[in-house]
Amino acid sequence: MTIYSHIKHFAVVAVLTTGFGLALPAAAIDLDQARTQGLIGERADGLVAAVAPSSAADVRALVDTINAARLAEYKSIAQKNGTPLEAVQAVAGEKQIQRAKENKWYVMDASGRWLKP
Repeated sequence: MTIYSHIKHFAVVAVLTTGFGLALPAAAIDLDQARTQGLIGERADGLVAAVAPSSAADVRALVDTINAARLAEYKSIAQKNGTPLEAVQAVAGEKQIQRAKENKWYVMDASGRWLKP
């Protein structure tokens, strides 16, 4: 069975894009706002990163929070399906990048450069 046969298990990815309903301080930015403002972009490994290396503390904290939650979910999916974590991240990354392109959010290319469709 290939990783692609487990796509139905990746409905969780939709949840991953909403920030997991995490309770952040009222002044803090949320994931969709950060992506729309070009502060955070999607990576091929299913994680996010700050577009500017000198991002504000709230942006860096959001990146850390989102990535920790996504990675925990990816590990859970990998363990449940007996699939390598990297394969789960690759499928999630494809989905996240497609969504980012549709919404004109930043995407990191293979060389580490940020592109905005």
